[in-house]
Amino acid sequence: MNKKEMIALLLAGGQGSRLGVLTKNVAKPAVLYGGKYRIIDFSLSNCINSGIDTVGVLTQYQPLKLNSHIGIGKPWDMDRIDGGVTILSPYLKAESGEWFKGTANAVYQNIHYVDRYSPEYVIILSGDHIYKMDYSKMLDFHKENKADATISVINVPYEEASRYGIMNCHDNGNIYEFEEKPKNPKSTLASMGVYIFNWLTLREYLIKDNECPDSDNDFGKNIIPSMLKDGKSMWAYQFSGYWRDVGTIQAFWESNMDLVGRVPPFNLFDADWKIYTPNPVKPAHYIGPSACVKKSMIAEGCTIYGTVINSILFPGVLVEEGAVIQDSIVMSNSKICKNVSINKSIISELVTIGANSRLGEGADIQNEFKPSIYNSGITVVGEQANIPDSAIIGKNVMIDVGVGPEDFDSLFIESGKSVFKGGVIE
Repeated sequence: MNKKEMIALLLAGGQGSRLGVLTKNVAKPAVLYGGKYRIIDFSLSNCINSGIDTVGVLTQYQPLKLNSHIGIGKPWDMDRIDGGVTILSPYLKAESGEWFKGTANAVYQNIHYVDRYSPEYVIILSGDHIYKMDYSKMLDFHKENKADATISVINVPYEEASRYGIMNCHDNGNIYEFEEKPKNPKSTLASMGVYIFNWLTLREYLIKDNECPDSDNDFGKNIIPSMLKDGKSMWAYQFSGYWRDVGTIQAFWESNMDLVGRVPPFNLFDADWKIYTPNPVKPAHYIGPSACVKKSMIAEGCTIYGTVINSILFPGVLVEEGAVIQDSIVMSNSKICKNVSINKSIISELVTIGANSRLGEGADIQNEFKPSIYNSGITVVGEQANIPDSAIIGKNVMIDVGVGPEDFDSLFIESGKSVFKGGVIE
């Protein structure tokens, strides 16, 4: 193997439980986004656009769809003999094996992978954020400051700062304190989960952290505070572009809706910074004579005879006559039957919405089963669900994966309720 200046380790093992039914059978980085992509495509595309051609993807939770999506890395020009993309999953070591216990432990368990390339620098990335970033500029900043670690940060509103790891810095960007989700933050510089480390320094701290029985084995909770305590040179690299942690139903819906604005804050049409993904191999979309499409993104293979307004349709969606979809996301190969009305909803893959049904109507009442997840007026339908004809479904309703007509005890599902396999309605 040739020695690399910098390689990337992409943390893609998160469950993403706050996305509810969207991540029941799939890891958060593999959730569909933006009409044709999966969330992980943005970090992978950033890597190749930044000149990084060696990426280890650390997976854990529900990895099947993610592994299949990445494959040998061809869409990102990473199907290479020297480097390329490598899937790194937990595995049996000697007599015992163990799951990744935290972000730092995930990297620790793959020290041997990094050592193969003897890089001077390692960039640690999260696989579940939406943004475009040139990591080579961050590396230049790291070198200029002779840093041991550089952490990319973004300014967030003060009222949101307590949700993030906050970097307190001197005016020149030198970090003097790190606060993990502080109740009363001293600054609004939030960590983006993008770190550049000198590899030999990080390697030493990973080994030391693994030997500590009380450690959470986490970069934010353990590695970064330990380096600060030891007086290492740590710097904040301020990012000013679009960045979104789509970790909640509301954030996911809002970020997708950002894409259909007249002047979208996040531009997917930038020819100088393409976002790559496997091609679905579908024909061009078809807009029928009775169709009306306004301010929407329509992917390949869609067939539309109804009305689509301010919405995103993924490949292979069928919208029959009289159907109206508004302020919604409809994922791949779903069928919206005649005279259906869908408002402010997320429809997963391979879903069928029966004729004359109405989704997203009624009072905005938070979900009784998972109020912390379904609370922003958005109704979510899990993949491969089949909703019966003439169903009326309220707001903040969750329809579970694989639910069929036989699971509906009633055709009227009030706002805040849920439908599960077996007909259990909470």
